[in-house]
Amino acid sequence: MRSRTRLNLTAAALTLSIVGALAAAQGQAQALLPTVLDRNLAVREASPHLASPISLAFLGAGDMFVLEKDSGKVQRLVGGAAPVTVLDLAVNFASERGLLGVALHPQFGANGFVYLYWSESTTGADSGALDTVPLLGNRVDRFHWNGSTLTFDRNLIRLRAFQADAGQPLRGNHDGGVLRFGPDGKLYIVIGDNGRRGQLQNLVDGPFGPGVADDQFGGPEPDNAHLTGSILRLNPDGSTPGDNPFFAAGAAMGGEVGANVQKVFAYGLRNSFGMAFDPVSGKLWEQENGDDSFSEVNIAEPGFNSGWVQIMGPPERVAQFKEIETTVTPSPPDPFAPGGYFGLQQIRWSPENIADTPAEALDRLFMLPGAHYSAPELSWKFEVAPGGIGFLSSRALGPQYQNDLFVGGARPFLEGGHVFRLNLTGNRRKIGVDDPRLDDLVADNLHKWELTESESLLFGRNFGVVTDVQTGPNGNLYLVSLSNGVVYEVFRR
Repeated sequence: MRSRTRLNLTAAALTLSIVGALAAAQGQAQALLPTVLDRNLAVREASPHLASPISLAFLGAGDMFVLEKDSGKVQRLVGGAAPVTVLDLAVNFASERGLLGVALHPQFGANGFVYLYWSESTTGADSGALDTVPLLGNRVDRFHWNGSTLTFDRNLIRLRAFQADAGQPLRGNHDGGVLRFGPDGKLYIVIGDNGRRGQLQNLVDGPFGPGVADDQFGGPEPDNAHLTGSILRLNPDGSTPGDNPFFAAGAAMGGEVGANVQKVFAYGLRNSFGMAFDPVSGKLWEQENGDDSFSEVNIAEPGFNSGWVQIMGPPERVAQFKEIETTVTPSPPDPFAPGGYFGLQQIRWSPENIADTPAEALDRLFMLPGAHYSAPELSWKFEVAPGGIGFLSSRALGPQYQNDLFVGGARPFLEGGHVFRLNLTGNRRKIGVDDPRLDDLVADNLHKWELTESESLLFGRNFGVVTDVQTGPNGNLYLVSLSNGVVYEVFRR
């Protein structure tokens, strides 16, 4: 794969992140069948080939909704029959925008409510143009399922989508889009930083200093155009729960900013394609992509501040974080080669500004009343681009896999699209691998998309870009491959 996959990874191409590398890699990724390392397990296609599938929700055994990112279609798949379109939204699918996330109401069988996160097109049709999206074009809507179609019920929230900054190209990445209902019955929504550099990105005065707006749309306070880099927690009807961690702080602030702060469950996130609730502890796990360094897997407790832009990875590694992010090397033609990626969305706050010591970095964090910072549960020194994550809440693959966390890849460069398995033991935080190199909870890989010190975590390869991981009604593991256009099922032979 190394010798055959050649991509032009310019700054413009990198803005496409999860999608931009796919055109060159897709043919090869599809030529290599996905496999898992455990010979007692096998992989089969659980869907026909689809157009950019990105997320799924099970209605029952052999019955699922699958979202198509670029077409805006919700496809219903029943058994082995051809997909049936039950909703077609006019989406802006440029870069990481599109029809992104789905969740069923906890009482779906009684009320039929389905929640979708999608990026709205201003043209009235699907559009791949970066400028054909409203400022608040990422939206979460509730629909009603009547057994054959989905019909609009209400909008819950509109979030920032449009990225246009002086001296930079238009962009459409870091939109998040994953929806999950927690064991508390609340709806959790993740949105990436959307290129913003405000208070929720731990810059109290924004990127330009006191009294200077974050961009032409305001900020750096979390107004409607700067409610980014966050996990939001809402009631199923879209109202704000009174037990949210910053509810009282937001009430004291008042106005638009205060109302938004009340919705925040966690913040300081860079970019995430995955959230999942631990079926044992009930805690929320999330993954974050680094830029060039320190991919992360975190537990997001109420009030969690993940640290971006001041910290990625453990605070004690902040010097490495700064060194990697400020080292400029020629962009290599081989995506496996080290270096060459400095500059992505950093113009408005140069990584030269990263702190020199852990104490300095922690002191710079913007801490809302009641916020707390905690280091990642696991990170990689150089970016491995984690994608969708999910727990296997069954024994169908064997008792050794029950309640383990599976992490896909948001790019196909590592093992043709890696899947990692995190075996959580004891207090459901410790990752149970017999590898002393991971005792510090950092895989010191050699460069971007490289496996060193995480070989023991590898579960499968050649899955392409994995954007969703779910336990099916039959207990098997299902993985949505955006690049391969397939939902895969991992089963016991």
